[in-house]
Amino acid sequence: MEISELLTTPTFQVDPLSTLTHQTAVRYHEAWMRRDLEGLMALYHPAVEYHDFFQNRTIDYAQMRDYLSSSMPTGAREIQIYTDRLRIDGDTAFLQYRVTLNGSDALLSFHAIEALSVQNGLIVKVNEHAVLVRQAQMVNRPSHSINSASRLGLSARQVGLLANDLLQYFEQSKPYLDSQLDLSKVAIATGYTRNQISFFLNQIRGQSFYEFINQLRIEDAICQINTHGLSKPVETIASASGFNSLSTFYRCFKNKTGRSPKAYSQQP
Repeated sequence: MEISELLTTPTFQVDPLSTLTHQTAVRYHEAWMRRDLEGLMALYHPAVEYHDFFQNRTIDYAQMRDYLSSSMPTGAREIQIYTDRLRIDGDTAFLQYRVTLNGSDALLSFHAIEALSVQNGLIVKVNEHAVLVRQAQMVNRPSHSINSASRLGLSARQVGLLANDLLQYFEQSKPYLDSQLDLSKVAIATGYTRNQISFFLNQIRGQSFYEFINQLRIEDAICQINTHGLSKPVETIASASGFNSLSTFYRCFKNKTGRSPKAYSQQP
């Protein structure tokens, strides 16, 4: 995860309370940059209340480690950019940022505001408000998509992690080459539930599971033809790409390229 630098020029009249709040917020930011779970836990008061309004839940200290562990990105695709400088008002710090996936489709982006309440150098309360926003490359999502994510027990950070993990799985493991692939197999392989995977595909990509899988299969077939032409029978290319139906292969190929495989291979 790449996180932009946090502008920390104080906007308050220096006083002991605001200065300590400012220092704590900077340490909080630096711990997230390092993905330092222990460093984050050390900043929370044992009586902390973390209000995740996106997910409509409150996390106490006993739940915090698991919550942070599941929220903290592990891949390199997620980018966090601060949209305003750090704001301090007495014992409260305000951080505003945008998180997006740095993938070829720019699949997901959300704006978030975190209000940290600080006492004696420890965070006693966090109010996190996040809103999913639409990128130009994204499909229009139904207005209930945010509520769907919340019902699935996903925070805004976890939605980003979900998309990142699934994209890496499909890109690296190429499970779509298995003609018997189904949603259950993907769930077992990735550790996400069928409903969470369906949320990613339906609400974020705007595709059904098999629409997404067949898109990947056609891209593989096109790659084969671009590299080797029609040196193999079309049936062999279709099967190697994961299709078990030749009619589905032809339909998907024409939808993608506007041509038949033979006509596509003969184009200049």
